[in-house]
Amino acid sequence: MNQSFRSAPGPAVRDLAARIRRLSPSCGPVRLVGVDGHAGSGKSTFAGRLALALDGAPVLRLDDIASHDALFDWTGRLLDQVIEPLSRGRTAHYAPYDWREHRFGPPRPLPPAPVLLVEGVGAGRRALRPHLALLLWMDVPREEAWARGRSRDGEEQREFWDGWVPAERRHFAGDPSRPFAGLLVRQRDEGYEVLTGPAGTVGPDQPITQGDGPPAVC
Repeated sequence: MNQSFRSAPGPAVRDLAARIRRLSPSCGPVRLVGVDGHAGSGKSTFAGRLALALDGAPVLRLDDIASHDALFDWTGRLLDQVIEPLSRGRTAHYAPYDWREHRFGPPRPLPPAPVLLVEGVGAGRRALRPHLALLLWMDVPREEAWARGRSRDGEEQREFWDGWVPAERRHFAGDPSRPFAGLLVRQRDEGYEVLTGPAGTVGPDQPITQGDGPPAVC
């Protein structure tokens, strides 16, 4: 079986792409779609297949926006370099971070497109949600996702993961994404399953500290 066939989007992904095309623009002329989830949950792979189903929609990977010094403190860079120009219908320019060289590279253009996928941990953060047409959450328990990520990255990245896990815990404790996801994405033995998410159970500005879970009922 060749790689292109293995990577082809299945029916659930194609159906999701059709649904996204019907959404109203959310950031200027762009339908901005967030793909969030724990590190190691399969966001990059899924975003790639969804982009393919969307006829090659661009994917902005938040790994290019974050850095060693700002694992999660990158909201300002994203808003200034990407969201603000796109909201005006202009081409954005962002400087991708090189995780091996520990420095930002030359600016990269990101023209407005009918759909733009924003993929990475924190794609559904509070500051970004008003600009999203849809938030997707990769529904993998955090411990399982982290175990996958550690296995994928190997011993070379062990020290990085030792720092990442507590940082991700703190981020989602204060600014969770899952309760605001319109759809949950679960990987199956073959393809994906897309389910209705918990969005709408709480207001967009209501503080939540439950991490992954739904809001507590008092």
